[in-house]
Amino acid sequence: MKKKRRAKMAKHKHDKRLKANRHKK
Repeated sequence: MKKKRRAKMAKHKHDKRLKANRHKK
């Protein structure tokens, strides 16, 4: 359960980075 929660957090963080990159373009 702990591992799953961490994976979800990482995915969310990556999503934010992708959005920022798209905006920069």
